[in-house]
Amino acid sequence: MAGHSKWANIKRQKERVDARKGKTFTKISREIIVAARSGILDPSGNFQLRTAIEKAKAAGIPNENIERAIAKGAGTWGTDGENFEAIRYEGYGPGGVAILIEALTDNRNRTAADLRAAFTKNGGNLGETGCVSWMFAQKGVVVITGAIGEEKLLEASLEGGAQNYELNQAEDDTLTAEVFTEVENLQTLSLMLQDYSFTVSEVELRWITSNTVEVSDPEQARSLLKLIDALEDLDDVQNVTSNFDMAEELMSGSMA
Repeated sequence: MAGHSKWANIKRQKERVDARKGKTFTKISREIIVAARSGILDPSGNFQLRTAIEKAKAAGIPNENIERAIAKGAGTWGTDGENFEAIRYEGYGPGGVAILIEALTDNRNRTAADLRAAFTKNGGNLGETGCVSWMFAQKGVVVITGAIGEEKLLEASLEGGAQNYELNQAEDDTLTAEVFTEVENLQTLSLMLQDYSFTVSEVELRWITSNTVEVSDPEQARSLLKLIDALEDLDDVQNVTSNFDMAEELMSGSMA
């Protein structure tokens, strides 16, 4: 029985990984569809499309899936890409934590209903437009990995119009850097960092909070992380941003 139980657990874990991978494919494919709707199908001339394609390749999405998503956005493959629109939703999690949700949907009513249900089941509330967005500012972020010399990074950041950067060290001592800039300068910064031979692993728009809410209660932490997981699991949701600050051990314990 122990062997059977172990196999069942492995199988369930694989199913969860496969399900999450499928959701990732869906989310990125929608980004490609929307980016291709501009009519510029050459990635070299469409920064949004190029970024989405790079993200798709990093996630292991097959080339034929990428090409199909581009065709849908261009209107040459079915009608799946015609009705997707970007919508931002706002709400509060347990303890008054601010939550910002970005979605791509072809059915506003369905998306709003799914979000409201996720909030209600996990101790939060879906709010009105503008209720928490004033706490956030959108920035362009370029993530680089590999060998990072800080003097060279500073020079490239200044020349590329960056506002600031943050160095992060992983447990295996590898360095990554997140370089921040204004949204309209994101492509310029990304290209400048590449010109300086940095390895750009990700280019994205990110909401940065102007204030944070400290979460120290284990039960509140558990409910909050459960809510965020429920929101991120929705197919229509692309990104979830919040303004909570939580100790790493509390986060690990809550997710266990």
